[in-house]
Amino acid sequence: MKILVIGQGGREHTLVWKIAQSPLVEKIYCAPGNAGIAQIAEPIPMGNDFDELADWAESTNIDLTVVGPENPLAAGIVDVFRERGLKAFGPDKRAAQLEGSKDFAKQLMVENDIPTALYRTFVDADEAIDYIKTNNTSVFVKADGLAAGKGVIPGRTIDEATQAVKTILVDKAFGDAGNSVVIEEELIGEEASFTVLVDGSYCLTFVSSQDHKMSHDGDTGKNTGGMGAYSPAPVMTPELHDYVMERVVYPTVKGMANIGCPFKGVLYVGLMITDAGPKVLEFNCRFGDPEAQVLLPRLKSDLVPLMMACIDGTLDQLADVQWHTEAAACVVMASGGYPNPYQTGKIITGLADASLIDGVNVFHAGTKQDGENVVTNGGRVLGVTALADDLKSAIEQAYRGVSAIHIDNAHWRTDIGYRALSRI
Repeated sequence: MKILVIGQGGREHTLVWKIAQSPLVEKIYCAPGNAGIAQIAEPIPMGNDFDELADWAESTNIDLTVVGPENPLAAGIVDVFRERGLKAFGPDKRAAQLEGSKDFAKQLMVENDIPTALYRTFVDADEAIDYIKTNNTSVFVKADGLAAGKGVIPGRTIDEATQAVKTILVDKAFGDAGNSVVIEEELIGEEASFTVLVDGSYCLTFVSSQDHKMSHDGDTGKNTGGMGAYSPAPVMTPELHDYVMERVVYPTVKGMANIGCPFKGVLYVGLMITDAGPKVLEFNCRFGDPEAQVLLPRLKSDLVPLMMACIDGTLDQLADVQWHTEAAACVVMASGGYPNPYQTGKIITGLADASLIDGVNVFHAGTKQDGENVVTNGGRVLGVTALADDLKSAIEQAYRGVSAIHIDNAHWRTDIGYRALSRI
C-alpha cells in the first residue's frame, strides 16, 4: 500500500512511525511533514489546497490518506477525497463539527443526555458579561471554533471571565474561531483522555491516557496544546471505562448517526472525573496530541487495517486488538515563551543520543531541516517518549531522553504523570 499522511506535528510523526511498522505498507508520504518525519516518509511540500492534494493522491495511486490535524478535517478534506473515490481516514466535514464547534457538541450532549457541564453560548460580549456577573460562579470561557488547543480560558473570578470574553469576542484573539463563546461551569476533578475508533456504529476503545494541558508544573500557567502525556491513566478504572462507553461514547455515536452525521475515525473524549462521575469537557475528531505519542507505541496490533475498517464499516471484524503491557510517558519540549510568542530557528542537538536510551523515541513536532542542522519550527518542538515496565520507569526514561537534548531557551514540565504517581 501507498499511504499519505496529512500534517506536520508530533501526532503525525507518531502516525508515520506506527504506519511504517505495517507489513502492508510499501511507501509513506507526508504533506508537509517535518524533520523527523522526513527520516521515514517522503515529504510532499503541499499546503491546504484539498483539490491539489486529491489530484496528487490520485495520480500517485495512494491507497489510504490519513488526516492527522483537526483543521483540514473541519474544513472538509475527507469529503473532497471521498468524492474522488479515494479512501481517507477521518470524519467528514459535518461529523467533524463535534470538534469544530463547541456549541454543536454541547447541543448534541444535551439532546442525548450525555453528562457535561452546564453552559450558555453567546455571540454578544455584553450579554455574555451580564451572564457572568449574574451567575457569579467560576467558569471556563471557550472560543466556539478551533483554536489550536488555546481557546479555553479559565474565569475563576468575574474579572477573569469578563477579560476572557473580551479577549475572544472583542479582541478576536482567535479570529473567526471566536465569533461566539461557550461559557460553562467549572468542573472539579481529574482529567482523562478516552480514545475510540468508530466506523459509524461500532466502537473500539484504546487504552487509557491523560495529558497535561497547562504550560507549567502543578497545572499552572496558560492552556496549551499539551505539554506531555502518559498511559495508562490509573484514574480510569474498569468501572469508569464501562460508564463512559454506556453514557458517553455509544450515545454520541448513535446521536450523530440519528442527525445524519455518522462518525468514522478517531473519537477523542476529554473527560473530567468529578465526584458525581465522568463529565465531558470536549470532543476531538482525531488522535490527541500528545496522547497519540503514548497510545500508538503501546498498540501492538497493526494500525493500518484498523483505519481501513473504520472507513469500510467493518471494525467489528477486528475487535481483538493487542496491546503492549508496558506503560508510556511523553514529555513535550517547547520553545521558550510558548504558548506566548516564541522564537524559531534554534539548533537542536542530542537527538541521536536521546534515541539510544532504552525505550526512548523522540517524535518531532515543530522542527525542520536547515542544512545539516535540525532546528525549531514551532511552539511544541519535540515529544520525548519512553516505554518501560511501569509508569514510574517510563517517566524516568522520558526525562533521561529530555536531558540528552539541548535547545536554547527550551522549557518543559518536570512533573509529567504526577497525578498517576500519587495514585500508585
